[in-house]
Amino acid sequence: MSEERKGTEVREEELEGLRKKVSDQEKEIAALRERLLRLQADFDNYRKQVARESAALARRAQDQEILDFLPIYDAMERAFRALKRGDDAQSFVEGMELVFAQFSEILKRKGCQPFDSVGKRFDPAYHEVLVAVEADAERNVILEEFERGWLRDGEVLRPAKVKVSLGPKGGEGNGGDEGKGNRN
Repeated sequence: MSEERKGTEVREEELEGLRKKVSDQEKEIAALRERLLRLQADFDNYRKQVARESAALARRAQDQEILDFLPIYDAMERAFRALKRGDDAQSFVEGMELVFAQFSEILKRKGCQPFDSVGKRFDPAYHEVLVAVEADAERNVILEEFERGWLRDGEVLRPAKVKVSLGPKGGEGNGGDEGKGNRN
């Protein structure tokens, strides 16, 4: 065999080896593409499932909130029916007091409690000023509460809506403690 032929056979073998290697790599790439597509589809399905479960969980939480308040609705409905039937107004008032107590208990179970503001110093973390007026009271003292403030687990759920004193003659004599709050 001539050298030339031998060299050609060796090159043919190398070429065949390279073709096989390329073919194997193409198969591996195709398998990886297939796997990637499946993983993308699985992840898409997972994301959709999590969204559905999250929506269902939110719905169940809302349903529980509604169920907590339905007994109050039922009690009020009974009280109004009794009032329409001609029962005395005193019974209606007593019924409403019971409903109010029931409502307060539900709020308490949920970690909610109102806080008092009248007579305390204004604190922007706890109060929202609706009206500021000249008064005999010291500057930034709360004179009136239009809506109570509420805490939930120690944090402000809703600030109190209040009327605040500007002090006598529009704010004289603030004592230099303007802006200092009163944490409840």
